[in-house]
Amino acid sequence: MSTTKVTTSLPSSMTAVQVVEFHKPWKINTVPTPNELGDYDILVKTAVASLCHTDSMVLDGVFPNAKLPQTGSHEGTGTVVEVGKKVENFKKGDRVMSGIPREQCGSCRDCKGPNDWHQYCANAKGMIGVFGADGAFADYHVSDSRTSCLVPDSVSLTDAAPLACAGVTIYRAIIVSEAKKGDWLAMVGAGGGLGHLGIQMAKAQGIKVIAIDARDEALELCKKAGAEHVFDARKGKDEVVKQIQELTGGDGADATINLSEHETAAPLACAVTKMHGNMIQISQPAIVSIPFAELVFRDVRVKGSLVAGQDQSQAMLDLVGKAGIKVETNIFNGLNEVPKMIDLAHSGKMKGKAVCVVDKSQV
Repeated sequence: MSTTKVTTSLPSSMTAVQVVEFHKPWKINTVPTPNELGDYDILVKTAVASLCHTDSMVLDGVFPNAKLPQTGSHEGTGTVVEVGKKVENFKKGDRVMSGIPREQCGSCRDCKGPNDWHQYCANAKGMIGVFGADGAFADYHVSDSRTSCLVPDSVSLTDAAPLACAGVTIYRAIIVSEAKKGDWLAMVGAGGGLGHLGIQMAKAQGIKVIAIDARDEALELCKKAGAEHVFDARKGKDEVVKQIQELTGGDGADATINLSEHETAAPLACAVTKMHGNMIQISQPAIVSIPFAELVFRDVRVKGSLVAGQDQSQAMLDLVGKAGIKVETNIFNGLNEVPKMIDLAHSGKMKGKAVCVVDKSQV
C-alpha cells in the first residue's frame, strides 16, 4: 500500500498516553503527530477517547503481537482532518467514530464473507489502541475508512466514543443471539458499560430484557437503563434460575448474553437459557467453563461474538440516534486525566463508561 504525506497544517508533536512497559503505569508522552496516511486511512483530530477493559489487557501483555510503546484506546471519535487518496466515504470535517481494525487483507475467507465477518481477518495490520496501530489516547489518531463510521447529528461525539467497541460489541451480540421482538433476552453482567447499552438497544427492538448482576451499583444502573426485570446473582444460581423460569412461564430466556468474566457467569448464563437456546459469550476470561449438562442434556448452543462490521456498526449508531439511547459516562477532561480514569475503572465503583474529552472545542 502506498502512503501520502499529510498536507494539512498540524503541530509536529502531540500528547499521547501509552503503555511503554507491561504491568507498569501508563505514561503521558510527547510523540510525533502522524504525517503519512495509507490509501484508505483517515487522520482524525481526536475529540473523545473512551476506556475499555481491553486497555487493561494491553497493559497486561495479553496480546502476543503487541509491540511497545502502544498508544491506548480503541474507542475514539473526532473530526476528519485528512484522508488517504483512495478514501471515498469520508471528507475533511466529517464527524467520525473510528473503526478498530486497520488494513484488513481483503482476500481471506473472512474478508470475502459477510460484512460482520470482516473484523475476524487474521491478516489485518492491527487493531487501533491494541496492537499494530496507535489508538485514540492522543491529540490525533489514524483509523481505517473501511471500518469507521459517520456519527449522526443526533449522537454526540462523547456518547459515540464508547460505542466504537462497547456499543458495536453488544449490538452484534444481540444479532447473533437471534432474539427477536417479543423474545426474552437475558444478560449476565448487565450493569456495566456494555450491558447498560444492550438493555436499551434490545428494548428499542421490542425484545424483553432480563438483567442479571452482582454489584449494587450495577443493579442500579440496570434499572436506570430501563430494565424492568433485574435479578441479583448473589442469591445463587438455583434461586436466579427459579425466578427467571417463573417470569418466563417455565422455559427460561430465549437467549442469553454473558458479559461477565467471573467463573460462575457462563454456567449461570447457560442455566437461565431455555433448552435449545443460544448463549452468546462476549466476555474474555482465560477459560470459559460450562457444565456438560447444559451443553449435552439441555442443548444450549454457545456462540462467541466480537465487534461488528462497518454496516452493522453504522446501523447501531443510527439506532442510538433514533431511539435516544443514552450512554452512562464518567467524564474526564484532558489526556492528563487518563490515569484517574483507570483508577476509577479498577475501583469497582464506576457506573457506565469512563471517557476522556481530549478536545473540548469539538464537544
